[in-house]
Amino acid sequence: MTMTKEQTIQAKSEPRLTPIENPQSLKLKLAYWYTERMIGKVLTPLKVHYARFPEGLGLSRKIMQTEQKCTLEPKLKHLIKVYIATLNGCAFCVDIGKANAQKEDMNPEVFDDLLRFEESDRFSKAEKAMLSYIDEVTRNKHVADATFERLQEYFNERSIVQITLLNAIENFYNLMNAPMNIGSDELCELMNGN
Repeated sequence: MTMTKEQTIQAKSEPRLTPIENPQSLKLKLAYWYTERMIGKVLTPLKVHYARFPEGLGLSRKIMQTEQKCTLEPKLKHLIKVYIATLNGCAFCVDIGKANAQKEDMNPEVFDDLLRFEESDRFSKAEKAMLSYIDEVTRNKHVADATFERLQEYFNERSIVQITLLNAIENFYNLMNAPMNIGSDELCELMNGN
């Protein structure tokens, strides 16, 4: 029986590559220490990807720095990340996206309606236009003129570029984690315990 993406997200499974618990390099030891101190645990992508290719840490740091310069409302950023991760079946990315939203006191119930955003009262017309745009970009890599024009009704050119960039970044992370079978690190639960 083939599982849907939603079932795949919910399934608890082991990464395809065994997480490296005790890295050899000082750079990685510091990264492990820092994430454990900041988050409460060493994240699985760090133990799977970057433990094997520490050179990738610089790219992730640069992406995070660029992302922090985006001036979109925090809610929009969280909606982009969690929706795209849900579409792509990336359990780790859904988990960290919801945990980050939780950190900013965003109502977690809004995520319950993401897959039916067009019919939901939880989203504004602008949010629906944005979600429609990123949905079409993620699924098709192109968008219809009507989809883009709808987005332009609510967002200026700078915001549209930022929405597109955040969508690409989330797809990048999804493509790093989902194929490696990196599941949830249960970050929402960890944060609720703090």
